[in-house]
Amino acid sequence: MTIRLAQDKDLERIKNLLLQVNNVHADGRPDIFIKDCKKYTDEEILEQLHDPSKVIFVYTDKDDEVIGYSFCQIKEYKGINNIHPHKCLYIDDLCVDERHRRQHIGEFLLKHVENYAKENYFFNIELNVWECNPSAKAFYEKMGMKVLKTGMEKIL
Repeated sequence: MTIRLAQDKDLERIKNLLLQVNNVHADGRPDIFIKDCKKYTDEEILEQLHDPSKVIFVYTDKDDEVIGYSFCQIKEYKGINNIHPHKCLYIDDLCVDERHRRQHIGEFLLKHVENYAKENYFFNIELNVWECNPSAKAFYEKMGMKVLKTGMEKIL
């Protein structure tokens, strides 16, 4: 088992995982998410693999098959009057293949992201979690993450 940077050859497995995580959200919020769609096109995924402001880690099995990923974005806060300048590693998406869940792979991925952030002098790690995904929320809390801010809505 290895965690490494994603490569072009990982595209098909990443697409499958993107579909899995989307469908979790589509089940919870079918009014927002479209079932059986992906967050990114193939071209957008490949673009992100080569974008220095983005980092995609994959967790692979002994045969180098991707069974989990973490899409991360580097965010720099500077030039904002009321916020101290800082660098944040934003987790845009984290997924473990549904056939491999409950094996601590998500923990390994998140710890890897945290170590990467520390080694590269990020101030913090941020992410968003949908209320319709309570297992993800519980996972992140278990891993030591705390609520930073709360988004609210009123459906019209």
